[in-house]
Amino acid sequence: MQIIKYPKPEELKELLERPHKDAEELGATVRTVLERVRMGGDEAVKEYEHTFDKVQLDSLAVTEDEMDEAERLVSPELRAALEQAHSNIAKFHSAQLFEGKRIETSPGVVCWQKAVAIEKVGLYIPGGTAPLFSTVLMLATPARIAGCKEIVLCTPPGKNGKVHPAILVAARVAGVNRIFKAGGVQAIGAMAYGTETVPKVSKIFGPGNQYVMAAKQQVSLHDVAIDMPAGPSEVAVVADDTANPVFVAADLLSQAEHGADSQVVMISTSETMIGKVAEEVESQLQQLPRKELAGLSLEKSKLILVGNREEAVRIVNEYAPEHLILAVDDYMDFAERVVNAGSVFLGNYSCESAGDYASGTNHTLPTSGYAKAYSGVSLDSFIRKITFQELTAEGIRSIGRTVEIMAENELLDAHKNAMTVRLETV
Repeated sequence: MQIIKYPKPEELKELLERPHKDAEELGATVRTVLERVRMGGDEAVKEYEHTFDKVQLDSLAVTEDEMDEAERLVSPELRAALEQAHSNIAKFHSAQLFEGKRIETSPGVVCWQKAVAIEKVGLYIPGGTAPLFSTVLMLATPARIAGCKEIVLCTPPGKNGKVHPAILVAARVAGVNRIFKAGGVQAIGAMAYGTETVPKVSKIFGPGNQYVMAAKQQVSLHDVAIDMPAGPSEVAVVADDTANPVFVAADLLSQAEHGADSQVVMISTSETMIGKVAEEVESQLQQLPRKELAGLSLEKSKLILVGNREEAVRIVNEYAPEHLILAVDDYMDFAERVVNAGSVFLGNYSCESAGDYASGTNHTLPTSGYAKAYSGVSLDSFIRKITFQELTAEGIRSIGRTVEIMAENELLDAHKNAMTVRLETV
C-alpha cells in the first residue's frame, strides 16, 4: 500500500482516483457484446459464455432438478445462516414500506401518492472470483417485499455448467422466480433486450466489474432502468489512536480480496496507527487464500496521513466511498459530518462484513464516487410512486385563477383554457 503524508487539497482528485480501464476501449468492447446479444439472443449468450466463462451450455435456464440438487449440497449450517441473514434483511427493508398520505393543499384540492411495484426486475449476481450468494438476498428480498411479480436472476455458471448451489438456495429462500446461466455483459444484454429464454425486464439491479457497470450504463440510455452505477468494491477507513490496527487491517483486506480492481483507503491523523496497520496488513495478507488478488488491489490502495479531523472529513466527502468505517473515538460526531458515502459503519466493532451479509442493511451500493448522487438499494428501488390529485368545484375556485395567470405568462393558452372552461361552470 502507498503511504501518502499530508496531501494538499489540490492533490486530492488525482490521489483518490479509482483504478479503471481505458474508457474508450472498455465502451467499444461492451457495445460489441450488447449488440451481438440484442441480435443473436440465446445463441449469442451461449457463445459468450463459452468465450468468457469457458463453459458449453445446452440451455440457459436453471431447472427445478438443479434447484433441488443445490438444496442437498448446501450444508445445514449455511442454510441456517442464509435464513437468518434473510430475516434481518427482510426486517430492515419491511420497515421502509411506503404509507401515502392524502393532503389537502387548498380547499377542494386533494393530492396523494401510491406505491406500485416494478413488475419485472432483473438481478445480476457476480460469480467470477467468488459466488456472491449474499447479493441474491440483498436484491431478491426487497423485490419480494415490494411486490415485484417477476424476479429474474442471471449469474455465471462454473466450468461444470452449473450455478453455485448456495446461489440457488439463496434464490429459493428469497423468492426468485427464474434463474439463468449468464454472466458479465451478455447477462446485462439478455435482461435488457430479452432473448428466446431470458425475459426482458424493466429494471436491472446488481454489482459487477467495470464491464458490467459499463454495460448497465449503456443499456440504461434507451432500453431499461438500472439501480445505480455499481462497479468494483471499495472501502475507506478513518482510524485514530483509539482504533484497533488488527481490526482495521482485516477490514481493508476484506475489500481488497474482492479483486484486482477493488480499492481500499485508510485515512488517519496518527502516523503511528498507519505504521501499525501497514504491518498488520502484510501479516494478515500472507494468511489469505486469495492473497494474490488482494495483493493486486493493495498495490493501488492508499494509507493517507492528515493533520487534523477536518482534513479527514474533507477527504471522505471528496472520495464518497461505497463503504465507510469510522474507527474513531467520537464516531457519532464524525458521522454527522459525512455527506457522501454509500453505507457507514460506526466504531471498532462495526465491521463492513456485517453489512455485507447479515446486519440487515443493503450491500448493493454506489461505487466510483457515485455516492455523491446515488443511494444504495432500498425498498424504494423496486417501486414507483404514482401521484394523484382530485379537484372539486371548490378546488377549481381555490386555485383556478392561479393556474390561469401562470399558464398565460408561460404563453400556454390551451393550458389556461382548460382551467377557464371549468371556472366558468362553478
